[in-house]
Amino acid sequence: MFFERYQKPKWSLVIAKKCFTMYILIMNVKTQPGRFWRLLKFLFVLGLIASFGVAIFASIVVLTTSIPDTQNFNSREVVESTKIYDHTGKVLLYELYNEEKRTLIEFEEIPRNIKNATIAIEDSHFYNHPGISVLSIMRAFFTDITRGRVLVQGGSTITQQLVKNTLLTPQDSKILDLIRKLREAVIALKLEREYSKDQILGMYLNEIPYGSNAYGVEAAAQTFFGTHARDLTLAEAVYLAALPQAPSYYSPYGNHKDDLVIRKNIVLKRMEELGFISAEEAKAASEEEVMFLPPAHQGIRAPHFVMYVVDILSEQFGEDFLRKNGLVVRTTLDIDMQTNAEEVIASYADKIEKDYNAGNTGLVAIDPKTGGILAMVGSKDYFNREKEGNFNVTLAKRQPGSAFKPVVYASAFEKGYTPETVVFDVETEFAVDGADSYKPGNYDNIFRGPLTLRDALAQSINIPAVKVLYLTSLRDALDIAKRLGINTLLGPNQYGLTLVLGGGEVKLLELVSAYGVFANDGVRQEHVAILSMEKNNGEQVWAHKQKAIRAIDPLIARIISSILSDNAARTPAFGSASALYFSDRPVAAKTGTTNDYRDAWIVGYTPNLAAGVWAGNNNNTPMEKRVAGFIVAPIWHDFMERALKNLPVEQFGAPEYKKPEKPVLRGEWRGSRTYVIDTASGNLATDATPPEFRETRVMPEIHDILHWVDKDDPQGPIPSNPASDGQYMNWEMGVRAWAQSTGASQTGGTAPPTQSDTVGTQENKPRIQILSPTQNKTYQPGSMVTVTTILTSTYPISQVDYSVNGSYIGSNKSNFNSFSFNLPDSATENTHITVKVYDNMGNTNEAEVSIRISN
Repeated sequence: MFFERYQKPKWSLVIAKKCFTMYILIMNVKTQPGRFWRLLKFLFVLGLIASFGVAIFASIVVLTTSIPDTQNFNSREVVESTKIYDHTGKVLLYELYNEEKRTLIEFEEIPRNIKNATIAIEDSHFYNHPGISVLSIMRAFFTDITRGRVLVQGGSTITQQLVKNTLLTPQDSKILDLIRKLREAVIALKLEREYSKDQILGMYLNEIPYGSNAYGVEAAAQTFFGTHARDLTLAEAVYLAALPQAPSYYSPYGNHKDDLVIRKNIVLKRMEELGFISAEEAKAASEEEVMFLPPAHQGIRAPHFVMYVVDILSEQFGEDFLRKNGLVVRTTLDIDMQTNAEEVIASYADKIEKDYNAGNTGLVAIDPKTGGILAMVGSKDYFNREKEGNFNVTLAKRQPGSAFKPVVYASAFEKGYTPETVVFDVETEFAVDGADSYKPGNYDNIFRGPLTLRDALAQSINIPAVKVLYLTSLRDALDIAKRLGINTLLGPNQYGLTLVLGGGEVKLLELVSAYGVFANDGVRQEHVAILSMEKNNGEQVWAHKQKAIRAIDPLIARIISSILSDNAARTPAFGSASALYFSDRPVAAKTGTTNDYRDAWIVGYTPNLAAGVWAGNNNNTPMEKRVAGFIVAPIWHDFMERALKNLPVEQFGAPEYKKPEKPVLRGEWRGSRTYVIDTASGNLATDATPPEFRETRVMPEIHDILHWVDKDDPQGPIPSNPASDGQYMNWEMGVRAWAQSTGASQTGGTAPPTQSDTVGTQENKPRIQILSPTQNKTYQPGSMVTVTTILTSTYPISQVDYSVNGSYIGSNKSNFNSFSFNLPDSATENTHITVKVYDNMGNTNEAEVSIRISN
């Protein structure tokens, strides 16, 4: 066999013998004596000796160097990259361990066009030669000689190229490279004996480098076009076939794009000559405008998100598992939303840095119904390392400012406080155990007096918020934060009342996820970035399973959403057409600015999208003294407006609850002790006062809320000793000072009357005497019955109603003493007729008579 013949050393001995014969002939040539001819003879002899040495050396190397066992070709370890995709599984974001981006696909999955284009340009006689082409080798050899260089022209078949790229390593010297070429040819011949042509071509197309670290046609299709090999157009397939000869030179991202186009057209022409395509197909493909992915995208897309995913993968599965298995990872990312986020952040970056000294911005968006992270931008430019662009601020612990308030208010509502509950926004000094007292201020240094919790939260007023935290307690506020998914906060002993103003540190990602619970009617879906993992052969390794957790009652979530989407409630602070407002749908939103202006936040949501934006400086240097509404709200609004265009309009659920009896919880600030009057007499109502004449009024007693509620049982009885609460005196002092300075006084209401109702009394009720029918009188079924009465009343009678066995049958509003009717079919043997009389002061009375119905 050919392979066996090349293992024998006879050819080297023949060459040596021929060289020696030529030496004898030349040395015996009769020439003129002279220096030139002596030098020429010397050089020729030296060349013969060198050639003889090379031949002997090559023979020894070929004989002694082991040839890789092609039987182990399929069992060799091929490192496959782990590919990270968007939520569709079609858009490639990044390849982990992408020194060799590689995805093995079956030969049948490789499209005909890429096979034909590759054969046309690389090895048109592939299906006819035994593994090497002698003519191609000779042509390449003579081309190299004429150019004065060695091994410039490859002359390699597809089989040889496969051997070179998979079983042999490159050599540094020309001599070793020559030996490698000899081995390449020998192994190619052997490979052709063990594998079919289709198998070899399939292995080649799965192995060949296409540039940009893409190995194999599937990886190349993903890298350059963002699609699968099976979906390549003819023009795209031809472009890929044009790359392997010189991937760097012909790279679509280099300086030789025109040469790539020329080579693409050469491939098309060759395919036409070989009959692979028609002239019309070649012309159409040559004119087709092919779009390559931008160079920044073909390496990595959504870099902060991708690196977040990589960290999760490494932590969950370990580096070795990822490196050896070549996984396909499908994430939650929405590439369109991500693109919008990146564009919005980039468009505002220079402005907020120039105007507000905010050097960095981050954004994250989540689907509240699934917890899936839809977009993540950790800084304005990931690739700007000078400004720590790779720092992902969405995962950093930062103080949230007032953006934490909804969490605290949710805890208060859970305890029994209501959106109508009134607290006083007045200058207040808070007692602090073992420390100096705490005296917070509002962002605008204005005190508004009595405010409902709805208005206080919507307008982000600080002093009421601190009072709300005290009313609900640090422990309960931290507990609900934990249930909402905020895990960065410590225990209650680590914080004070400043927690509600952002005294703790949270992550933007977790805070947006927590707001997502409000959006999802109180159900928490833990934020997630990875949907599934599978091997390249389709075998599933892992899949995310949603686990819905009831974090808070739906009513609490709906109350928060109602307040944060109440444009009228926030208008006094933000205006009616602020960046928080959307005219076409309800959108809830809350801003937050830390007291030292180091952090500006906004988090907002609809039932199907939650998103948050942070701005500031990574090194914690302060920004200009502007609130978040100026700095980040426009960025957030721009992103939400883009994202919501593709989402249906959804409404928040209406918060339906029974209003409590206590006036301070119903919106009354003048007091919380009540009395009931009879509106007819103006006196205190009695048990006999008709309901329609009863009116509840509040005794004017201006106090802060601690005077009226036990903070741990707000809907319970009024405390008998409210001053026992540690904050009571401080809060009261603030309210009294406000009342005095504003002129508010206890005359804001009316004092209760001293006399009781004299109208709605038992004596004033109408009196009824039924004359007919008489008791137990017998009637035939369906007979007419006439009821006659004698009525007396203190006040004029307004109406008389009649009923049979409790069923209303008619009324009399003029002739009150007589009423006739036919007995209904429902009348039984013992039937009761009831007469009810009303006077015009609301007093009522009734009388009854029984009759019999014969069979």
